[in-house]
Amino acid sequence: MYSAQEPTIFAADVTPHRSLNGVGFLAVMLVLGGASLVLGLIFILSGAWPIIGFLGLVVVLVYVAFAVNFRRAAACEQVWVTPSTLNVRRISHTGELAGFTLNPLWVRLHREVDPDFGTRRLILVSRGKSHPIAHYLSPEEKDSFADALSAAIGEAKRGPTRTTF
Repeated sequence: MYSAQEPTIFAADVTPHRSLNGVGFLAVMLVLGGASLVLGLIFILSGAWPIIGFLGLVVVLVYVAFAVNFRRAAACEQVWVTPSTLNVRRISHTGELAGFTLNPLWVRLHREVDPDFGTRRLILVSRGKSHPIAHYLSPEEKDSFADALSAAIGEAKRGPTRTTF
């Protein structure tokens, strides 16, 4: 993933946030399925038996929605900075790779800030081209990410430092 020939100044993996893990998903599905079963039995006993089909459909649709959500959580964006390159690699939820490499000397990190919501977008601008990054992050996380990435770009622009012993 990262170059072994140059030291890495900054490295981050940006992934979509998912608040529900496998155990939470199982709990939600058990509660939903149990509630649908109890409601379905009540409707069957009262003579409204077609309702059970709709309740089953709701359970199936919720399961499918969670399955799609978990599959999309496999997406990832990797950003790393070395003294001579700024690299971004995107891996889609289907495993497709896309990426680009920029020279940190020519890169500027632009923040689009909304006064009510905070940082909305982070964009790498280099030689007239714009590359949006870190769209999975919340506004607060984008601020922290932008501060760290800006510091790394600044360090790469300053060049190697010499220490004397």
